[in-house]
Parts: sequence; C-alpha cells; structure tokens
Amino acid sequence: MTRAVFLSASVPDPSKPHFVEPSDVVDIAAAVKALVYVVLGRRPLIWDGHPAITPMIWAAASSLNVDYSEWVTLYQSRYFEDQYPEDNGRFRNTQYVPAAKSRPDKSEEHRLKVSLYKMRCRMFKNHAFETAVFIGGMQGIVDEFELIGRVCPDARRIPVLSTGGATRLLGERLVHTDLDLERLANDIDYVPLLYEFCRIDPSEPRGSMS
Repeated sequence: MTRAVFLSASVPDPSKPHFVEPSDVVDIAAAVKALVYVVLGRRPLIWDGHPAITPMIWAAASSLNVDYSEWVTLYQSRYFEDQYPEDNGRFRNTQYVPAAKSRPDKSEEHRLKVSLYKMRCRMFKNHAFETAVFIGGMQGIVDEFELIGRVCPDARRIPVLSTGGATRLLGERLVHTDLDLERLANDIDYVPLLYEFCRIDPSEPRGSMS
C-alpha cells in the first residue's frame, strides 16, 4: 500500500472562537500549493476540506498533468452538508461521513464536536499515513495534530510554523522531535522545504497507483 500524506490546513477567521494570530494568508496559500506540487502523483493526498483551501487545491492540482481524482481524497462531515463549497464537485473521490445525531440532552456544539471526531477517526483509520502536514488554521488543526498522533503514531507530523495560526502552537508540542523547528518557522521557500521534510525525492516521477 502506498503510504499517504495528510494535509490539515485552513485560513484563520478572526471572528471565530479560538482564533490564533498572527497568520499570513499569502504564506498559507503558498504552502498549500507547494505541498500539492510536491506530493500529487507521488503520494495519495488526504484532507478534510475547508472553504478557503479547496479552491487552492483545485487550482494547484489542475496545473499538473495528474488525475487529481485518483490522488486526492477529500473527507467531509454531513454536519456541514448545506455549507459545502461548489469546488467539492470537482473532487470525485469525496468521502462523506454521517453527522452525529441530535440529542435533547446535548448541545449543538457537542454534536459538532462528535461529528468532526467521527469524520477524523474514519479518515485516519482508512489510510496508512507516512506524513501529516499542518498549515495555518484554528483549533481544528490542534485537534487533528493530537488525534493523528494517537491513531497513526508512525506518521511524521510537520507543522509549517511560518504560516502562523494554530499551527504556530504545535512547535511547543514537538519539543523532543528531530525536526528543525527553527527552519519550519523561518524558511518560506516551501517547495524545497516540503520535499525535504516530507522525504520525497524531487526526481521521483508522477505516476499511477493502478
């Protein structure tokens, strides 16, 4: 089985709870596009869509001569069924996970948390991950960082600290890592950075999993 790369990314929204600043939308977009360039056609790319990130993935994928529907798997919770971005329709390999049921003794916030947890567990258990990359984001970035660490302990977790947002907090949780955290915080030449940290050879051809 080809081991996959997980992308956890979003653009922080200062109007939402748990907003972490500073963050840089330009750096977030550049890092996402660089990861797609490095990974697509070489490793399966798995992620759970975010309205601001989905168009970035599509734009970067469409510029490469690779069938993105074969290489990109998007996970979505049915909790957000009436909020899916139109770009979701471009990703033919989308996995929809049922939302948690409403309960009179539990709040809607609890239902949302359970729904996200179910989706993330399904996603992490369905694939063998070699790498997880974290870019920008809010509380969900931290939640996914912790959960994939438990469910997929062999996955190499790479927080691109220079993109800010909640990802900036993750360096504190990797005190004993062999990662060069200073470089992840300062190097914004994302393509060579991600080739190195994802351990992908730039000369590796883009091919077919079939």
